[in-house]
This record gives sequence, structure tokens and C-alpha cells, in this order.
Amino acid sequence: MSDKVIYMDNAATTRVLPEVFEAMKPYFTEYYGNPSAIYTFAGTANDAVTSAREEIAKVIGAKTEEIYFTAGGSESDNWALKATAEAYASKGKHIITSKIEHHAILHTAQWLEKQGYEVTYLDVDENGVIDLEQLKASIRPDTILISIMAANNEIGTIEPLKEIGEIAKEHGILFHTDAVQAFAHTPINVDEMHIDMLSSSGHKIGGPKGIGFLYIRKGVKIRSFVHGGAQERQRRAGTLNVPGIVGMGKAAEISANHMEESIAYQTKLRDHLISRVLEEIPYARLNGHPSQRLANNANFCFRFIEGESMLILLDQAGVCGSSGSACTSGSLDPSHVLLAIGLPHEIAHGSLRLTISDETTLEDIDYVVDKLKGIIEHLRAMSPLYEDFIKHQK
Repeated sequence: MSDKVIYMDNAATTRVLPEVFEAMKPYFTEYYGNPSAIYTFAGTANDAVTSAREEIAKVIGAKTEEIYFTAGGSESDNWALKATAEAYASKGKHIITSKIEHHAILHTAQWLEKQGYEVTYLDVDENGVIDLEQLKASIRPDTILISIMAANNEIGTIEPLKEIGEIAKEHGILFHTDAVQAFAHTPINVDEMHIDMLSSSGHKIGGPKGIGFLYIRKGVKIRSFVHGGAQERQRRAGTLNVPGIVGMGKAAEISANHMEESIAYQTKLRDHLISRVLEEIPYARLNGHPSQRLANNANFCFRFIEGESMLILLDQAGVCGSSGSACTSGSLDPSHVLLAIGLPHEIAHGSLRLTISDETTLEDIDYVVDKLKGIIEHLRAMSPLYEDFIKHQK
């Protein structure tokens, strides 16, 4: 077991930035008042919440009052779909999404189907990009919502949000995007992209876990998702998580201010990682769009390899990676995303997602690739399928 730890699973969660942790601390012990109270002591907490809301709104070009705090991305996704379905049921009961969405969207869509709604699941191409023509063809008079993620959490592909938004607006349909992986990692403007609702989560950008937000454009009439109080302008009950909100606001501010340089730095490291893997490890494949992808994401499939064994051996070498979404790490089934881009089960089972941060170094990348090469060789040496394949090649 290695004493070294190289963390390359930033799509699952990120380290809380030191500046974020420092910003949060006073709101646990010093300014601990409930921001909904009317006395002066609570005012400091309330001011901090307002400031964080402003910072977050700025990142996506929204109005401050359009940001609603939640417990995270999954709650925001549930809220967007379920409350829209309820509020617009009189107009129609048809929703459009894609086959590669996060399970927070897919499982909510499946739940809505049991309630009598119809859902169209769009195909994606081999790079994970939806077909805009199929989207247009799927629209019906009773379509009330299009929900397409901004960037895929497994393969990193960035979807054409502006074009999707234009199609939705042209047909008078609401457009929601799950931007959990994309928020503050890639430029998003809700007005330019005609986005009506947007979900995000704090722990993907150096903020704390257990905090997120849903952007709801003014005029969208979706109702409260959590009942029991008048918080969040009567749309989401529950005492506000002030330290979490402060932390997410600070993380959003830092990420937005350094977005351009982070993209440049991470892209350089990502491309070095991709080129070394594809050049030095035979029968390796890059999953996702070659260029239209998140700067920090590299996802590979290695033929004749079982992904779980690879992850265990990487862990023993001190490398933290994943085979897909952390939310499905307990599942033995291959990734629904990899199957949707056309990979057969046996290849999809050999997947590896490595996601970097600004703290990742070139030395880290080289160490990971060097270890990975040895691990792949070791696992293939034990594979009768690989042995047969090589014999036939000769």
C-alpha cells in the first residue's frame, strides 16, 4: 500500500478550499443566529446569505432573487422536474430529457412516468452529444419541460446549451439544465442560453457538501418543494444552512475569478494525460467528446480489463479514481452513459474516470500513467480473453 495519495476523483467531490473553510468558521460559533429571525444578532447571518446569493447569481448572469438554496444537486434536480410537472400539468404531461443524465434526473423522470407523465429519452452520439434534430422532432403540443445536463458527470461532454435553449424558447417550453459538473467550471449565462432553471452543488467547486441551489427564472411558476416554513421566499422551507451557503458563495467567487486560468491549466494536464494513455497503453479508448469536454475530465475504457480490479490496484498505488459516477459505485452494472454512447457491456466494464483540479501537477499525471500502465499489463496477463485475442492477432 502506498503512502502517497494522488486524488483524481474531483468529479465525485472536491477538497474544501482553505479560504472557503475560513469564511465558514465564524457562522458555526460566532454569528450563529437564524437568518430568518428579526433581531439584530441574526442580521449578520442574513447579510452573509444575501452576499453569497449575489456571488452565485453573478456567475451565471442571474438576478439575486432567482437563486434558491437547497441541500445539493439531487434535491435541485428533483425540485425542477417534480414541481414543474405539477405546476404545468394542465398544459401537458410530456417531458424531454436524455439517456445520459445523472440518476437524480433519470430516477425522477421514471417516478413521474408512474404518476402518468410521458418522458422522451433522447439518444446521444458516440461522443455523448444529443441530436438537436431529434430534440426538435420529439417536441409535442403537450411538452412542458426539456431537461438536458450542461456537462456529463462521467465522460465530461459539454452539451450545446445555447442551441437547446433557443429550441425550447421558440416552442414556449421550459428549459432546465443539471449544471452540477459545469457550474463555475465552464462559462454559463442563463439569459444567453435561455435557461429557465439550473441545478448546482457546492462540493464540486471547492465548497462544502450538503449545499446547492436551484436557479428559477422570474416568472416560472413552479411551487414549493419542501413545505413547512416561509424561507427562500416561501418556495423552500427549512432553516437556512448559513455556513454551507457562505462556503458555496465563497467557492463560487473563487472559481469564477480563476475560471479562465483554471480551464487553461487543467486542459493542458488533461490533454497530457489523454495523449500518454492513448499512445502508451494499447487497446485504450477515450470516452466523450475529444475537445468539447470539461477541462478536468478524462474517461477511458481499457479492453480485457475489469474496472473494479483496476481501481483496487490504483488505490494500492495511492491513486483515487473511479469507474463512473460516485452515486452508482455500488452497482455491478456497467455505466448507463457508456452504454448510451454505444459501448458493448464487456468494454464498458473496463472504464476509468480521472478528474483533476488546480492542485494536480504534471508529476501527478505522469505517476498515475506510469502506475496505470503496469496495472493494465498485470491484469491483462491474467486474462484468458486477452491471451486468445493476442493469439488471433498473430
